[in-house]
Amino acid sequence: MKCLNQYLLSLFLFLPLLVGCVPMFTIGTAAGTGTYISEDRRTSGMFIEDEGIELKSGRRIHQQFGDKVHINVTSYNRMVLLTGEVPTDTIKADIEKLIMSVDNVRRIFNEVAVADNTSLTSRSNDTLITSKVKGRFLAERKFQINHVKIVTENEVVYLLGVVTRQEADNAAQIASSTSGVKKVVKVFEYLN
Repeated sequence: MKCLNQYLLSLFLFLPLLVGCVPMFTIGTAAGTGTYISEDRRTSGMFIEDEGIELKSGRRIHQQFGDKVHINVTSYNRMVLLTGEVPTDTIKADIEKLIMSVDNVRRIFNEVAVADNTSLTSRSNDTLITSKVKGRFLAERKFQINHVKIVTENEVVYLLGVVTRQEADNAAQIASSTSGVKKVVKVFEYLN
């Protein structure tokens, strides 16, 4: 029974991660091909590297700074976006150096604010804004939604991905016209 409970707990904790991966591949079983069609412009290896960068970075930040800071680490194509709050400029710079030492990190966009940590209410509002932007991306159908990753921190929306300039412009326009968004920051890599 104990093993079953541990299995169910593990499944519950990792299910959101698995659900987030579903759009990455579509199985072509209807035609009997059994092939995989990638919808994400990153390779599966790059996707896994990005997940590893986020996990290692988060662990290192927590080990060194504990609850003194609130930092979100988002990696897309080995380019890392840091958002959140820290008490001093020195800690902000130290965190950037710490993350640059993580294997496979190509570049860092340090958007961390020197400020008190945001409240749970503010973070919940950011989650709502991210959901609204994703919903509008789906409704507008101007690009493949999983080509753009959305991060919201203190009502500022950051857009990451490997996109065309037209996709970037469309994503920024949709995000900036979403209610509750103060500002949009593009952190894209361009195909053209």
